[in-house]
Amino acid sequence: MTTGSFPHMLKKMVTNTGKSVSELSENNTVLLVFLRHFGCTFCREALAEISLKKKSIEDGGTIIVFIHMADEETADRYFSRYQLENAIHISDPNCTLYTEFGLIKGNYRQLLGFSSWMRGFQAGIVEGHGIGKQIGDGFQMPGVFVIKNNMVRMQYIHKLSSDRPNYEALAQCCEV
Repeated sequence: MTTGSFPHMLKKMVTNTGKSVSELSENNTVLLVFLRHFGCTFCREALAEISLKKKSIEDGGTIIVFIHMADEETADRYFSRYQLENAIHISDPNCTLYTEFGLIKGNYRQLLGFSSWMRGFQAGIVEGHGIGKQIGDGFQMPGVFVIKNNMVRMQYIHKLSSDRPNYEALAQCCEV
């Protein structure tokens, strides 16, 4: 997906709070974070990093919305584990939204290549994010989109499952 406007899709993306991404983006910047499955080391690393930077991101007027492949109850448990209670999120077990946003299924190199193995060891073992049960499509690649007024203003498409976006810099793209 390239940057641009697509209000019909954003209106259909209703969060666990009952508000659509379209509604949220009218008065705020939305950092739309498409996660890998919750058992993935890099998903857990992303949750830990966003948890640490949440205040800074939200103080700039950005609302964080997670897209995940689990049921809501399972997602709430994971969000709580990373001090992200009350996280705004959307369950997408069939990866329909991932596909609509142009996020692909990863190939061997993207998921299990040398770079990912090295970073996986660092994140999973050294930093303690571990590995868990696969909950969702283990091939699904993640991505991050910045939405403002129903338009994608910026995006970060992972080339490798181990890529680390700068969430604060992405959120700041639309600050006044």
